Amino acid sequence: MAGSTTAERGARQQESSGPPRARRFRPPRLRTIIILAVALVFTAGGTVWVLYGSDWTRLEDVSVSGTRVLTPAQVREAADVPIGDPLVSLDTAAVEARLRRKLPRIDEVVVERSWPHGIGLKVTERTPVLMVQKGRKFVEVDDEGVRFATVSKAPKGVPTLELELARSGSAAASLRRFDDDRLVREAVRVAGRIPGKVARDTRLVKVRSYDDISLELSGGRTVSWGSGERGAGKARALTALMKATPGARHFDVSVPTAPASSGS
Repeated sequence: MAGSTTAERGARQQESSGPPRARRFRPPRLRTIIILAVALVFTAGGTVWVLYGSDWTRLEDVSVSGTRVLTPAQVREAADVPIGDPLVSLDTAAVEARLRRKLPRIDEVVVERSWPHGIGLKVTERTPVLMVQKGRKFVEVDDEGVRFATVSKAPKGVPTLELELARSGSAAASLRRFDDDRLVREAVRVAGRIPGKVARDTRLVKVRSYDDISLELSGGRTVSWGSGERGAGKARALTALMKATPGARHFDVSVPTAPASSGS
């Protein structure tokens, strides 16, 4: 129409022209790529320098936690951590191996970096469940049968393990199948099954053979336990037997389905 305004003609022209054409992707210029690459190199180089070359992340402090018998100073000395070295380059596996080798009392150890200057040594010590007397000293034995430390004073509340191995008859044949280490593990297995109240009264665990393990309790009482097998059933039988015959001096649970007691 002759009376159409310039704006109206522009609107119709835009409607008829269709959707705007998409812009073509233009790859970054070489100059931009070079700038980004240089920035990346400087960033990586700076990171490496901070971790390995600067004093900001050097090892300065070694903290120790979890010790009971050992002292933190003993653990630090055995760990032999290289103070002043870059913290990032510390071989934590080597530190753990040194601690286990030098301090057998340690059962587990976790070595953790504490940025920016520290390292933490979290120690779990072995707990004695039995002890073997050797002259005037005592060898501590843990719940896995590991003899891990020799001490001059008997640990309180820990029964003594006595290997009084029979060398004749069927017991001798048993010894050919089960060496001393296996018998110690059997004694530990028995000690772990003794009922709580009885365990507190247990003074001695005596091993004559694999099938002949006995307990000596306070007050001169004794328990024939037999082997370490069926320990849970033997523990239940002993608890019931002591309750039924509180004045007895000897209890036999080697066959837990037929327990017996005697003496008064």
